[in-house]
Amino acid sequence: MSQHVSKLEAHFGVALLNRQGKKFTLTDAGERLYEQAQAILLSLSSLEARVGEDPAFEGEVSIMSPGSVGLKLYPQLLGFQQVHPALAIDYRFSPNASVECALVDHRVDIGLMTCEANEAGINCQSLAEEALMLVTPKAVVDPSWEQLLALGFIDHPDGAHHARLLLTPNYPPFQHCNQFERKGFSNQIGLILEPVAMGLGFTVLPAHAVAAFQKQELLCAHRLAQPVSETIYLCWNQQKPMTNRMKSVIAELKRGLQSNGTSKDFA
Repeated sequence: MSQHVSKLEAHFGVALLNRQGKKFTLTDAGERLYEQAQAILLSLSSLEARVGEDPAFEGEVSIMSPGSVGLKLYPQLLGFQQVHPALAIDYRFSPNASVECALVDHRVDIGLMTCEANEAGINCQSLAEEALMLVTPKAVVDPSWEQLLALGFIDHPDGAHHARLLLTPNYPPFQHCNQFERKGFSNQIGLILEPVAMGLGFTVLPAHAVAAFQKQELLCAHRLAQPVSETIYLCWNQQKPMTNRMKSVIAELKRGLQSNGTSKDFA
């Protein structure tokens, strides 16, 4: 014991004990060291307990998805955060390729995509289906091929892809979006339907993006004879541990999609 004290005194360059024969008392420096050491030990004990915790409703969860599903789920997650204010939701809208890159680079916890990942290290599980909708100005009740040609196409980043998926089985003359006059383009998910509402053309969008548009009275969203849906995949990096807060958010994402009756079971 005395050797340890002597080493501490040599290290700090001060006397820590008042020695009186076999008895001793702490010096002022010894008292301060004792108090600081007690605080450090308590802090380390608290740190050990804290590091081992995995709370279900505390901490940040980052999510990235295409815009349409984001318009559906982000308000839902904000309500969830109100109930659990110790949670922090970081939600970003990006196309599928950017979502996959963010997952690979560990820049996001959870990804939602409308295609399966190409990278082997990204786990994907089908979570829901989202219908594609042909959207025209309100006056167009039963759009014929000739009417679509006359209207022209309001394009967006996934416009050609969505149009090909939906129009190919429903309009035999369709081959490519280039058949339509391009009447406009927007890369803002919340603004793509503005020119449609103004009668300037038609477009094809996922259902959640259509439902989120405020001026529904100016649109006509058509469910065609051959319905087409995109699968929404829940994706995460298999090298990243699935924390309890991530599981809580995934459960809420599933609830959000269930409100449309489109969710699938996730285990």
